[in-house]
Amino acid sequence: MDDDYQIIADTFQDIIHTIALAVDDLAAPIQDAVTLITATLLQEGKIIICGNGVDASVAQLLSSNLLGCFEQDRPALPALVLGCDSAGAGAIASQQGFDDIFSRQVKALGQPGDLLLCISSGIGASNIVHAVQAALERNMSMLALSNPADAELTDLLRNTGVVINCNAQRRPRVVELHTMVIHLLCELTDHSLFGNYNGNPS
Repeated sequence: MDDDYQIIADTFQDIIHTIALAVDDLAAPIQDAVTLITATLLQEGKIIICGNGVDASVAQLLSSNLLGCFEQDRPALPALVLGCDSAGAGAIASQQGFDDIFSRQVKALGQPGDLLLCISSGIGASNIVHAVQAALERNMSMLALSNPADAELTDLLRNTGVVINCNAQRRPRVVELHTMVIHLLCELTDHSLFGNYNGNPS
């Protein structure tokens, strides 16, 4: 039990340290991301989100908070996560290949004025890169939650979108930072669009 306590204590300290170091680097890109999300929604665009593995779960966290609500009741905001339709995703993977599992959906569902939000907590994935390329072809806006290990995604969006690059020594810390960023994006987007919304649209 003493060994377990030390692991728990060390993990909490590591999380606190990682968060403290991230604030100054992430504040500005988070603000830029909120501006981009808000502009997309005000122009009646939708948020299309993609990620692999655990990043797909983080993508669903964002989508559920936008479609439902975050901390206050307000109108639903249009968001969808690519790959959640297992039959459709399986059909694409078996016929076109896993590399096109997101890009084919972007080409079918994405429209100019929509926003593609990619989440990557690990090393670059080719299906994310293909999705970005498809979105750029469709004149969609671009936002990525990434990390220094995914240099390809960062480089691809350096001049064409907003990148929130979460730096941590271990992937679990990156995922935790991404989750915090998702919550901040939801909170700040709600505040920007609705203020203290009381359930009665103005």
